[in-house]
Amino acid sequence: MFKIRIVTPEGLVGQYEVSILNIGTPAGEMRILENHIPLVASLDISIISTDNGTRKYYVVGEGTCQFQDNVALILVDSCEKEEDIDERRALQSLVRAEKRISESDSKVDIDRALKSKKRAEMRLKLKEHKRDN
Repeated sequence: MFKIRIVTPEGLVGQYEVSILNIGTPAGEMRILENHIPLVASLDISIISTDNGTRKYYVVGEGTCQFQDNVALILVDSCEKEEDIDERRALQSLVRAEKRISESDSKVDIDRALKSKKRAEMRLKLKEHKRDN
C-alpha cells in the first residue's frame, strides 16, 4: 500500500491508502504500484482509478502526478469523484462544447471548447463503464 493525495486549486480532494493507481498521460495509461521508481508525469484530461480492495474512479483535468517514497501527489486543475458526476449535466456540456467547436465565430476559444468536450466525454465514458459492469 502507498498514499495518494489528490489536490486541485480548490484544495485537497482526498488522501487515500491504495495498492494500485492508474493514470492517463500523454503517452498513454500508466499503472503505479507500491515501490515504483520516482517519477513525474503529465496528466491528460482522463479517468484515473485507485484500488485498495475497492476500485474508485475520478475524472481529472490536466495536471501532474509525482511519485516518490511511496507517496503519489496528483495536482490537477479539476477532479470529480465518480459518485458526483451528473450524467445529464455531462451530456448537456458535451452538446454545448460541440456547438462551440462547430461555430466559426472568432470569439470562440477553440482550445477551451475542446477541453470542455473532452471532460464531458470522460464523464460520460465513466458513467457508461459503470453501467456496463
